Amino acid sequence: MSKRALLSAGIILLSSITLVAQPKSSGKGMQVIPNEAERRVDITYNGQPFTSYVWPTSLKKPVLYPLIAPGGEIVSRGFPLQPRPGERVDHPHHAGMWFNYGNVNGFDFWNNSDAIKPENRDKMGTIHQQRIVSSHSGRDTGDLTVETVWTDGKGQDLIQETTHFTFTHRPDANVIDRVTTLKALDPIVFHDDKEGMLGIRVAHFMESPTEKGGMFSDASGRVTKVADADTKGATGVYLTSEGKQGDAAWGTRGRWCLLSGQKDGQTYTIGIYDHPGNPGYPTYWHARGYGLFAANPLGDSIFDKNAKPHNFAIDKDGTATFRYRVILYKGGVIAADANREADAFAAAE
Repeated sequence: MSKRALLSAGIILLSSITLVAQPKSSGKGMQVIPNEAERRVDITYNGQPFTSYVWPTSLKKPVLYPLIAPGGEIVSRGFPLQPRPGERVDHPHHAGMWFNYGNVNGFDFWNNSDAIKPENRDKMGTIHQQRIVSSHSGRDTGDLTVETVWTDGKGQDLIQETTHFTFTHRPDANVIDRVTTLKALDPIVFHDDKEGMLGIRVAHFMESPTEKGGMFSDASGRVTKVADADTKGATGVYLTSEGKQGDAAWGTRGRWCLLSGQKDGQTYTIGIYDHPGNPGYPTYWHARGYGLFAANPLGDSIFDKNAKPHNFAIDKDGTATFRYRVILYKGGVIAADANREADAFAAAE
C-alpha cells in the first residue's frame, strides 16, 4: 500500500474535519491561521470569519468554504459540508469554491465524490493536500501558498499543483486572488469538457428565480437530477462583460461575470474575473441558474458547436498557470466598475 493510502486510511479513523462555524480570531487585520490537525486554514478579518481553506476527508479536493461577503453574509451553499434548510442537495461535489477539471487524461476530477459507485471510482481523480508552503497575515491583506497533487483513479500522480491565495478586505468587498500553477508529472491533456474549472456553488438566494431543475449529464453520460425546488427567495441574475444576462450567460465568453442577488433588502454580488494570461482567455461561463457559477476556459466545442475541440496539453515537467480574481461584494456592481476591476487585474503580475 502506498504512503498516501496508508495516510488516508489513518485519517479516516479520525474525525474527518470540524466544520462548525468558523471561530473568531482575537487578531486585528487579516489573519491567516493554519490548523493542519483539523485539516483547515482559517482566514479572519478583524476577528470575523473571511473564509477557510479546508480539505476534509469527505471531499475529493481542497476547497475554500464558506465564502463570506462584508458584513458576514454567507454567499456559498452549505451542502454537503453544512446543509441548511431550503437548499438544493444535488451535486455533492459542488462545495464552496474549488479548482479542478472533468477530463484529464480520461479521468474525471470534477464529479468525484463519495456518491460515485464503487465500480466507477477508478475513472475518477482526486486532489490530495500535500503541504502548506507558507502563510502570512497583514493589515488588510494576507496570503497562503499550498501544494497539492492530482492523482488519477489508478493511483498515478499526474499533476503537482502550487496555488497562491491572496485575501484582501475592502470597505465594500472581500477579494480572493488565486494563482495556480500546474506541473505535469507525465504528459497530460485536458480534453475539451463541460466540467471545469474554477467553480463556486452559491447560496439559495443567489440562485435564479426561473430555475426549475432538470436532468444534467456530465461528459461520461452520468446524469444528475436537480430537483424542482421552491424558488421563493431566489433572486440571482448573471451579467457578463459582453452584456449577456440571466440564463443567456451560460456557454458564452467574457472577461468577467457577475452574479447578483438580494437577501433581507440587501444586494450581494459575486464577481469572477478572468486574466488575459490564462489559457483559453476569455473564458466560457458555465453559469447555471441552480447555483453553479464556474469559469471554464477549455470547453470550446462543448459551449460552441462551431468551435474546434480545445485539448490543452502540457508536456512532462511543463507548467501552465491560471489566475482568477473572485470578489464578494456587499452591494450591486455596474458594468463600468467591473470593467475597471478587470483592467486592474489584467495589469497585475
